[in-house]
Amino acid sequence: MYRSLDPGKIVATVRLLRSRIQERFPDANLVGVAGELLRIAEQAAVNSAAISRPLLPLRCGIGLLVLTFLFVIGWIAMHVKISTQIDRFSEFLQALDAALNTVLLIGGAIFFLFTLEVRIKRNRALKLLHELRSLVHIVDMHQLTKDPATITGLATRTASSPPRTMTRFELARYLDYCSEMSSLIGKIAALYVQKYDDEVVLGAVDQIEDLTTSLSRKTWQKITILNNLQSDGGGYSDDV
Repeated sequence: MYRSLDPGKIVATVRLLRSRIQERFPDANLVGVAGELLRIAEQAAVNSAAISRPLLPLRCGIGLLVLTFLFVIGWIAMHVKISTQIDRFSEFLQALDAALNTVLLIGGAIFFLFTLEVRIKRNRALKLLHELRSLVHIVDMHQLTKDPATITGLATRTASSPPRTMTRFELARYLDYCSEMSSLIGKIAALYVQKYDDEVVLGAVDQIEDLTTSLSRKTWQKITILNNLQSDGGGYSDDV
């Protein structure tokens, strides 16, 4: 019960997070990002299960094709008369080379067919994981300009400075929401390898988890600065 991720609970957690963001920051673009994360989480619950299931029609088609191919080869071997008399060693080498090439071509064709399902699932999973990787960077962009130093009121503004109207409490909540979103993205990515063992897909999931961990680390550094400002009695307003 507690040894695997529950897609339904992940979706419920993302939905609750979106509601929390919407209630706290109804006009923030982060609400839209959370909504997109919810959409991806709902699809991941279905897509991860589909990827883990065997493609039975494809397997049956490949099996039928291989049997047909072997039947044709057998029929040719039985009905085509091939001379077995070899007078020279060079002719033997030519015959051996032709036979080896034929075996390699047949083996390569069969290997291609039997790995087709793996490649189809892998490409589908990598495409979905690429969408998650892009979302990680979008979350990072939203917390990029949230500078805790501006809470002190000592920072000098320029003409190009973004508007900073959040209180210390609001800024801490905003950063915390970004950290939660990045963590949930990592959990959604992990769904794709929970029941599907593929080294390439597992490597892509590890990269996403590294990205989300790095983002959470940066976000919590800012939250730590805010907490230090609070303990030092810096100039900020704690009004909501």
